Amino acid sequence: MNYIELNNSLKNFLVFSINDIEKVEPSFHKQRLSEWQEKNYIKKIVKGKYIFSDVPVNDYTLFYIANKIYGPSYISLESALSYYNLIPEAVYLLTSVCTRRTYNFDTTLGSFSYRQIKKNLFFGYINISFNNYSFKIAEPEKAVIDYMYLNSHIDNINHFIELRINKDEFCNIIEFEKVYNYLSIIKNKKLDIRIKKFLKYIQNA
Repeated sequence: MNYIELNNSLKNFLVFSINDIEKVEPSFHKQRLSEWQEKNYIKKIVKGKYIFSDVPVNDYTLFYIANKIYGPSYISLESALSYYNLIPEAVYLLTSVCTRRTYNFDTTLGSFSYRQIKKNLFFGYINISFNNYSFKIAEPEKAVIDYMYLNSHIDNINHFIELRINKDEFCNIIEFEKVYNYLSIIKNKKLDIRIKKFLKYIQNA
């Protein structure tokens, strides 16, 4: 298999693996991957995962890649909060939550961070479609809950102020009732108290 044949066979794959190649060409020689990287035909993302070098890389592409290279996972925390314009800063570390152990990847495409949550907290995400692909991202309400869950030190007004939450945008898009419903599912008393205190701060700000 030469590169053109590979590209034609996997043209619908935004991210592909060695297994994907071997399904098309069982006798594929893995050293070809190193040759194609040297020629800048493909880029290695992490071990066993690749992308064609001519694929445009934007936020949606990176979100999709984040879902693919370590899972099950979905975009959340700072990346989701930024996506929904709930925090003012651009986020350069792409953040996700997963049910596997916490892990970080530094790649040629950027840095990817995964924080572990319990399996019973792995919900509250949606699929967003783009160019015949889709990626999983937390609903805005769940992104807030995930962030507070994994940052248990945030528990007073000074910490809330430091978050620099866009309060107008927060009140426009966050369904408070949905937050309360999710908290009733999670059943974490300390988290419940902190988030309700945070919501009260937002409403009174």
